[in-house]
Amino acid sequence: MTKAIRIHANGGPEVMRWEDVPTPEPGPGEALVHHEAVGLNYIDVYFRTGLYKSPLPLVPGQEGAGTVTALGEGVTGLAVGDRVAYAGPLGAYATERVIAADRLVKLPDGIAFQTAAAMMLQGMTAQYLLRRTYRVQPGDTILVYAAAGGVGLILCQWAKHLGATVIGVVSTEEKAALARAHGAAHVLVGKADIPAEVKRITGGAMVPVVYDSIGRDTFMASLDSLAPLGMMVSYGNASGPVGAVDISLLGAKGSLFLTRPSLATYTAKRRDLEATAADLFGVVQSGAVQIRVNQTFSLRDAAEAHRALEGRRTTGSTVLLP
Repeated sequence: MTKAIRIHANGGPEVMRWEDVPTPEPGPGEALVHHEAVGLNYIDVYFRTGLYKSPLPLVPGQEGAGTVTALGEGVTGLAVGDRVAYAGPLGAYATERVIAADRLVKLPDGIAFQTAAAMMLQGMTAQYLLRRTYRVQPGDTILVYAAAGGVGLILCQWAKHLGATVIGVVSTEEKAALARAHGAAHVLVGKADIPAEVKRITGGAMVPVVYDSIGRDTFMASLDSLAPLGMMVSYGNASGPVGAVDISLLGAKGSLFLTRPSLATYTAKRRDLEATAADLFGVVQSGAVQIRVNQTFSLRDAAEAHRALEGRRTTGSTVLLP
């Protein structure tokens, strides 16, 4: 048998149950992975609450790292014993899982399982945000919300590596110190007037891109922080979904661009998945980006991990250990 966290009804952290489930067998094109570490991400909360819909019962989680223990018919490029990681397909909150083999990437020898589980979803998200959604250039000044979170700390480091100046937004002074230590040149704390501060810092120029993972509460402030022709990148809903938007606002505020990207789209093609992961592995192995696993929980205690995440008691990345 395999152990897994399962959700039978949407709700708070208490709906997650630690249960026995039959150990799956890989079908054609699939691999069985024994997890060594599982990543915790805010999107897991959205599936638990039902904000993002999925059939029930549900095994949440979209990120993990471990060892291939069996292969289905027709799988090439992988072998039993390979160290692998992934981000995307639901079902990670389990000691073992079956997954489409073409969603797995092999881990370089220098990257540990916990590091991989902490960085695949968040790190590949940072990669496409910085290199594809808006291609950050040397000399750019950018605005990053939740700058001390898992994606935020990676964005700050990677953007600085690219030659950009980062303005980070955080909720506490403790998180402000963390963001500064990871590349944020300026940090705005709590209920600061974001557009006014961005105007002051940039001498009135404002920023060409905003990376906003908060959603409803920060949407207008993000638009008001953009330079003409700037891009608003809304990639999360920590405060709730943005809701309906009057697109005439984009014209009135400077012919702005608005996008709601997802990792699934940017890595849907195998070649894009491989290129995104390779770029991430490269900056981590070079030391330009350091992955901070600041909290670990037993997988069976996933409910407590969710409470900590939603209560803003976490920084950097959190890993669940089977």
